[in-house]
Parts: sequence; structure tokens; C-alpha cells
Amino acid sequence: MAENDRPYSMPRSFHFKVEFQGVPGVTSNDVKFQDVSGLNSEIGVEEVKSGGENRFTHRLPTRARYQNLVLKRGMLTDSGLIRWFTDAVENFSFSPATINVKLLDKDHQPLQSWSFIKAWPVKWSISEFKATENAVVVETIELAYQYFRRGG
Repeated sequence: MAENDRPYSMPRSFHFKVEFQGVPGVTSNDVKFQDVSGLNSEIGVEEVKSGGENRFTHRLPTRARYQNLVLKRGMLTDSGLIRWFTDAVENFSFSPATINVKLLDKDHQPLQSWSFIKAWPVKWSISEFKATENAVVVETIELAYQYFRRGG
């Protein structure tokens, strides 16, 4: 079988890794997430009307826009990541960090990676407490950032 004839296997979204560069006190428990979302970007569009031209408007590209990076995990009672977040909220002291999200293959090697540059915490929430359910408390951490780079 030729190399190009090999069956292509689609990457699985459940096998990923999150790394924090520049966040003090982050442990191996801090980087275990059940859900990562917000890996989106889009180019804005500006419409310019041309004098005397009524058939159409010129559509021109503007700056890129990014959604916040959203991370979900079972709540931890002691977390370097949450201390970083608390410092931002309570002391209004921001220490931007680089967050790396890596999609892994079956051998735990990166297939694709995304680096979120100058990220800082903007929202933290926990799931509802319900006496009628036996569910794990899930905390959601939302991060804003300047931009992201996609790597191989």
C-alpha cells in the first residue's frame, strides 16, 4: 500500500492537553480539563459604499476577532490556576500567560497545537448545587487573550 493510500484516521477530540506558561504554582492536577472551547477566530468585514454605485458595496477585511478560551473541569479546592485568577479579581493584578492546547494522537504525541498569547482570566463560575443529583461540581474558567497561533 502506498503512503498516500493509507486509511486516514480523523483526530479524536477527547485526547488533549492544556499547558500554562507563566502561571505560578500550577500543578499536574491544574491542567486536567474535561472540556476546552473557544478555539475560534474570524476576520471582520467593513462595507464601504461607493459614490454613484448602487449595485453593491465594497466589502473589505478588518481586524481578526477571537472568542474567549473556555476551560471546564471538576472543581479543585487547592489550585495554582485559581490563585492566579483570584489575584486578578481581588487585587486587579494581571499577569498574562501563554496557554497551549494540544490535540494528541493515540501515542500521546501532539497532532495539532494552539498557543493563546497574553491570556488573562475574565470569568470563573461553578455548576449549580442540587441536592437531588449526585453530580461532580464543575468549574468553568474563561480566559481572554490577544491572539492565538496555530502550530503543527
